[in-house]
Amino acid sequence: MSKYGLHGKLEATAGNGAQLARILLEASKLVSTAKGCRLYLVSQESTGSDAVWVTEVWDSKEDHDNSLQVPGAKELIAQAMPLLAGRPEKGQELEVLGGAGLV
Repeated sequence: MSKYGLHGKLEATAGNGAQLARILLEASKLVSTAKGCRLYLVSQESTGSDAVWVTEVWDSKEDHDNSLQVPGAKELIAQAMPLLAGRPEKGQELEVLGGAGLV
């Protein structure tokens, strides 16, 4: 099994971590229907920081890239951008080899 993975941290401005997480959870609902989406996990640190982590697993990088064309995705991105403390850093790209829950 070889899948495309992406793991990244988005830092919200002070006090906006929960709102950013809500937007990303909405995004997870949208992309869950996209071709090749295996996992779109939204997490926050237990320390109460305004950082939000997103972990994605896709059948291919192409499937991930195409997911940005899902209706409503660009609108959610537009809602999230003003909440960010800075320009998002490029997520860490991974080759997913397998694990529990992945088919």
